[in-house]
Amino acid sequence: MYKQLIKPILFRFQPENAHHIAFSSIKLLCKIPFVKSCIKGVYNYRNENLEREVFGLKFPNPVGLAAGFDKDAKLFDELASFGFGFIEIGTLTPVGQPGNPQPRSFRLPQDNALINRMGFNNEGVDAAVVRLKKRNPSLIIGGNIGKNKVTPNEEAVNDYEKCFHALFDFVDYFVVNVSSPNTPGLRELQDKDSLKSILLKLQTINNLKDKSKPLLLKIAPDLTDTQLDDIVMIAKEVKLAGIIATNTTISREGLNTDKSVVENIGAGGLSGKPLTKRSTEVVAYLCARLGKEIPVIAVGGIHSAADAVEKINAGAALVQLYTGFIYEGPGLIKKINKALVAQK
Repeated sequence: MYKQLIKPILFRFQPENAHHIAFSSIKLLCKIPFVKSCIKGVYNYRNENLEREVFGLKFPNPVGLAAGFDKDAKLFDELASFGFGFIEIGTLTPVGQPGNPQPRSFRLPQDNALINRMGFNNEGVDAAVVRLKKRNPSLIIGGNIGKNKVTPNEEAVNDYEKCFHALFDFVDYFVVNVSSPNTPGLRELQDKDSLKSILLKLQTINNLKDKSKPLLLKIAPDLTDTQLDDIVMIAKEVKLAGIIATNTTISREGLNTDKSVVENIGAGGLSGKPLTKRSTEVVAYLCARLGKEIPVIAVGGIHSAADAVEKINAGAALVQLYTGFIYEGPGLIKKINKALVAQK
C-alpha cells in the first residue's frame, strides 16, 4: 500500500513538506480509536529470537529509527507502532535554531537517495524534554545531541554537556553527533584531541550519576582507516558503550543522477542506497577491531532485508533506518525482522 499509493503522493511534494505532511497524518490517524492497534497488527512482528541485549538495554528487536526523522520527539510513540525496536530522537541542541535556509532536502529517485543540509533545525532540548516526560517507559529512546551553529568549536563541549544534563532522566542512551556535514566546522570535532575532550567530559558526568547511561558516538563514513583507528582507541579509552556507523557522506561518487542535477543541489549529506557499501565497510572495520567489547549500530543504505542482514553479518549488533524507511515504507521493518529470524 505504501509504495503503490502513499509514496507516489508524498513524492509529489518537496521532501521537507512531504515529511511534515506524513508527520501530521500519522499523528492525526493515531488519535482515531483502534487505528494505532491496527497499525501494530499489520506491521509488528514479535519473536523471541529478535530480542537483543546491547549495552545493558533489552531491545525487542534490532531495527531502530535513526536520528533526524523525529528531531523534536514529537512522534516517537506513533512511530514505534510500526514495529521499531527503538527510536532515536534529535539531533537536539541546547537552544532551538531554524537550521539552514530552505530548500535544504532533495531526493535523488534514480539512486534511492537523499541529499540534505538541514543544519540541526530543532526546537531545543527543553522543548523535547516536555514531550519526553509523557513517554511510554517500555519504549527504548536514544537522545542524539549536538552543538548550536553559533557555538564555536572550542566551546562545543558546553553545548553537549547542557543537552546531556537536560535529557538524562528521559532517554535510555545518548549519541554524540560530531559527524553531520551540515553544521560548519562540526566534523572538525572528530579530530582525536577535540573528540576525546568532549567524550571524557560527558563520561565523567555520566559516571557521577546514580546509574550511568550508555554513551555512543556517531561517526562519518568519510573517515580514513587511520581516523577510524583513532576512533577505536578513543572509544576504548573513554569506555564508550557503542558506536553508530555511519552518518551521511559528502561523497558524490557513483551516482546515477545526472551530474548537473547533483551539482545544482549543492552541499549536503548524501544518504540512502549509495551509502550501502561504504557503511558496511566501516561497520566491518570497526567490529573487527572492537570485537564484542564495544557494539556497533549500523545505519546507512539499508533499503532491503538483505541490506540489514549484511550489516548484521558484518558484526553490527543493531541497525537503524532513515532513507530506506522513506523509500521503502514501514513494511521494511517487518521484512528485516522476518529475515533475521529466518537466518537463525
